[in-house]
Amino acid sequence: MFLVEMFQRKTTMPDAAEALAGRAEPIETAATHAVNGRSLKPPFADGLETAYFAMGRFASAEQLFWPLPGVHVTAAGYAGGFTPNPTYQEVLSSLTGHTQTVMVVFDPSLIGYDALLQVFFERHDPTQPMRQGNDIGTFFRSAIFTTSDRQLTQAGQARDAYQAALGQAGHTGKIVTGIAPVEAFYYAEASHQQHAARNPGAQPVAKGTGVRFPAAG
Repeated sequence: MFLVEMFQRKTTMPDAAEALAGRAEPIETAATHAVNGRSLKPPFADGLETAYFAMGRFASAEQLFWPLPGVHVTAAGYAGGFTPNPTYQEVLSSLTGHTQTVMVVFDPSLIGYDALLQVFFERHDPTQPMRQGNDIGTFFRSAIFTTSDRQLTQAGQARDAYQAALGQAGHTGKIVTGIAPVEAFYYAEASHQQHAARNPGAQPVAKGTGVRFPAAG
């Protein structure tokens, strides 16, 4: 019975009453990005915007964004849950409600939010509920956390456009990506920041559907 309970917990979101208590103080993380040396935490320069994407393991997802021209800095962390300042092990218990999330700080004059959305939809499978491939759990669920009304609108439009592209390609899956304004983002421990750069080959990039995001226009 215990094992059945644990398996169900991995794919079932907790509610606020059963979520872990967490802590008042942030957990310790890295100060700077391991690849470009920039500060992981704000304040960031005026004119930069922030986006948040959850698409499976953040160790593999983060490396998709930091090389993009116009991306200022990226970080691994947790969003979408209840527990304040959770640890990695707490998130993996499925009792915090968070999903592994990548923060992307970008210069919109050099790269648009739509380009980031294209990477998001093409480089993982947004039709898999509470999982990516063999990685199963609420903490691997697909989600976009927005920081403005414009991002919220664009994300919804991108989801609908990609759903149509999937249908045209004969893919029968329905997109399950959650889209909502970000309430809180908690930085993951230092060992998880830019993990793929410090451990080459350790984390395979998540597989997408193979369907291209539709071109604008």
